[in-house]
Amino acid sequence: MSATDGLQDDYGCLVSEAHLRGLRALGHDFIEAGADRAYLLDENGRRYLDCYSGAGTFNLGRRPQAVTEALGRGLRLTDQGNFPMISIEKARAAERLGRFVPGPAECMLFGVVRGEALDSACKVARGFTNKRDLVAPAGSWFGETGFALSLSTRADRGDFGPLVPGARIESFASHDDVVRAVTDDTAAVLIEPFQAENHCASLSRNLMTALAARCRETGAVLVIDETQTGFGRTGRRFAYEHFDLLPEAVVLGEALGAGVFPICGALFSQRLNAFLNAHPLIHLSTFGGSDLGCVVACAALEEYERLAPWENATRQGVKIRAALDQVTDPSGRGIRSVAGAGLLLSLDLGDPASAVVFCRSLAAAGVFAKPGKVAKQTVVLRPALTIADADTDLLISALTGVVRIDRGASPSMVPTR
Repeated sequence: MSATDGLQDDYGCLVSEAHLRGLRALGHDFIEAGADRAYLLDENGRRYLDCYSGAGTFNLGRRPQAVTEALGRGLRLTDQGNFPMISIEKARAAERLGRFVPGPAECMLFGVVRGEALDSACKVARGFTNKRDLVAPAGSWFGETGFALSLSTRADRGDFGPLVPGARIESFASHDDVVRAVTDDTAAVLIEPFQAENHCASLSRNLMTALAARCRETGAVLVIDETQTGFGRTGRRFAYEHFDLLPEAVVLGEALGAGVFPICGALFSQRLNAFLNAHPLIHLSTFGGSDLGCVVACAALEEYERLAPWENATRQGVKIRAALDQVTDPSGRGIRSVAGAGLLLSLDLGDPASAVVFCRSLAAAGVFAKPGKVAKQTVVLRPALTIADADTDLLISALTGVVRIDRGASPSMVPTR
């Protein structure tokens, strides 16, 4: 038995045998032993282009030098800090974020993980409006904690009931749906501009405008969750810019720490922040906005501003999408459709089993990608926003190698290893 086999057996015994079986089905039954820019490495030194990227955490690639160096400097100067106290690091990070994020949302409430950040937005919305109802579109995926879980579309929601009272999932397919779902009792509507886990489903520009107007009319807070779309993923600094929105509440994901240190949070307008001023420290997070995390976040923000990776995301996304269009066949086997924007792309494979086979074939070709969590028949591509032309060429070669086009025939799966 190899050392790798022993580690996997220990994982199956002590963590999750079911998860290990799932990894094996996807061709992901290797030990992640390193990372280099856009790639992860297994225990044998094999490189995989990372198209999962920690669900959008590694926007700047794996171990970006400027950010890891900032972590090293921070370790010599500070630590977690006392979370109720003011520090230079917290103040500097909050100020930088307020300038970086377009629109009136400029008051920061730090957290550690996505679900916690979204939960804090729900708490602020309920407290500010003195209303209870929370609404999210069908197909959303916000995280694993209380409010986030209750508002996510997942097959196992019933296993965790009773869920948060007043949290509802609604269809937003038409203007009438918006009017029906958002009422005078609604505290907040929580929405992802592109539902990464649901084949990148998105409201139309007109419907998003109507939703924002309905929220203003009823006094509901429109909360935009940019966890998987923010910091340039869709070709704009933030995806809500595609819709010309200026939201008062924005949830920021772990890409804030570039995958080097856990930090995220939610931003609120001065108007909404009045509730937090009236109830200081009503939402606490022991490690949220730690001094060390804020050092890392500032370094990551400097890199985002220096590199403007949303420009590369647009350019590389157009190139990948053009190649995928050549191998897409809505009526045949293989890729049925492609959705998304920038370097957030979703491929519909028709059924969940085909999506698993597709991921296994990609892994054999040196690409690491995973199926969508809501639309399980899809495979989501979200490589680092800093990928070079050579990385994009490798990805295109792998994708078009998995989907073979025979002259006069429909696309079909290439046999796996």
